[in-house]
Amino acid sequence: MNRYMKGVDPAVFWGSATLIAGFVTWGLLSPATLGAVMSTALDWVISNFGWAFVLIAFSGLVLCIFFLVHPWGRIRLGPDDSRPEFATFSWISMMFAAGLGAGLLFYGIAEPVSHWTTPPHGLAEPQSEEAALVALRYTYFHWGFNGWAMYAVMGGAMAYFGFRKGLPILVSSTLTPVLGPNASHRPLGRLVDALAIVATLFGTATALGLNGLQLNSGLNYLLDVPKSNLTAVLLILVVTGIFVVSATSGVEKGINFLATLGMRATILMFCFFLIAGGSTVLVISEGIESIGTYVIKVLPMSLQTGVGNEQWMAGWTIFYWAWWVSWAPFVGMFVARISRGRTIREFVLGVVVAPTGFGFLWFAVVGGTGIELQRSGAADIVGALATPELSLFTALDALPLPVLTSAVCVVLIALFFISGADAASVVMATMASHGEIRPPRIIVATLGILMGGIACALLLVGGLVSLQQAAVLGSVPFTFVLVGVAWCWVKALRQEERVERSTASRPRVAWRGPVPQLEGAELETPRAGRATEPAGDDPP
Repeated sequence: MNRYMKGVDPAVFWGSATLIAGFVTWGLLSPATLGAVMSTALDWVISNFGWAFVLIAFSGLVLCIFFLVHPWGRIRLGPDDSRPEFATFSWISMMFAAGLGAGLLFYGIAEPVSHWTTPPHGLAEPQSEEAALVALRYTYFHWGFNGWAMYAVMGGAMAYFGFRKGLPILVSSTLTPVLGPNASHRPLGRLVDALAIVATLFGTATALGLNGLQLNSGLNYLLDVPKSNLTAVLLILVVTGIFVVSATSGVEKGINFLATLGMRATILMFCFFLIAGGSTVLVISEGIESIGTYVIKVLPMSLQTGVGNEQWMAGWTIFYWAWWVSWAPFVGMFVARISRGRTIREFVLGVVVAPTGFGFLWFAVVGGTGIELQRSGAADIVGALATPELSLFTALDALPLPVLTSAVCVVLIALFFISGADAASVVMATMASHGEIRPPRIIVATLGILMGGIACALLLVGGLVSLQQAAVLGSVPFTFVLVGVAWCWVKALRQEERVERSTASRPRVAWRGPVPQLEGAELETPRAGRATEPAGDDPP
């Protein structure tokens, strides 16, 4: 057994695995009791801690803007002479699949139409032209800069300490300025890594549950497969087996291929909605106006705490911010692993702006089409909002080639399901193995199975509501960690800046004599961007 567990941190792995296994067992044996406890805990968190999620989402975005304009943005995530390992399109595709993909399909129609019928904070008359713009703006808000900024802070810090400082790519390594050397081996550092695994398990399990529900809806539309939480559980079990096998093929073979394929299929569906939607000019016009308004108002929107409208905030904004936080250790580590050699500025632009930009286009066209189909009476999407996983297929049924496009979407959901869970299981196993890039397969499989188990248990407890509750509750402990990571990264960058200034101001005396040659030895050429120090004292 020891050879299969080589390199694994027992405290991190067994601690997180035991906690999650207990949760899954509780959900399977007494779903009603677990559901009641989760509801009570969620009410307490929203009442007493909701403001913290709002503040963290705002602060993460401000920090990323700071990195874009500050000289620190020129620092590379690795040695000064390092360069990116992945092509830009593949890099963005992998980020997209890991951090966004399936959510676009689940909420692409449902969220804009929901906000159109019930405008956030009462900002417009329901189902009016202004309500359409408000609906799109708040959809961008929930899927835009703030969420990806949290990923950028976590991933950027992990890449900085991992590739530039030579530490393991772990959440605990980012706390080195506070915990000191060997942070990942200290008790508090190991606790942080265990919390990262638990947050990731809950966050990704929520996504797997949503994917299972939507896969069930698609198969029900295409093949009359019975629609129920039990059927969704069976689908999750099947797909869990597939992604556990996929996860053993590694980043380059498995995740890269599935992510690129999913990205291309998503672009194909985007073009279909744009061409076949029927109200292309109106959709584009509303999209442009709503995107512009969002960019202008994103910072004030980020500070809204929903006083007097707590129920809406809990169901939408706070749920989203908590979900982003719970995904931050997974997506952060995954993005860090594929971002060696990029500058901090390039990293922030790629992580925050590129996926958000595609999200703008997707929601503007797909969500705008959904609103127009409802407004024209071509589809009853409002009637499907009680089961939001049906919204996409309800819209496709009102467009040309409904069977073909629905089949493509089912395949696309499965692709994002597998690639996202594939990446998550590998990343969590890395967290449990002292940052080992290729963790033991048994750890990858175990954590992947637990991930699927949580999703199944939550569906049996209460379906969509329980999935959302778990995302919020699972993220609470990690919010404190995210704040500490951001503070430590800034502290380390300031220290590096001070060292560089001190080195630059140190007087140097040039050597004007001949370069000594050692017989049988070659001179080492210094790497680009690095100044060389004499082996001994400066020559006179």
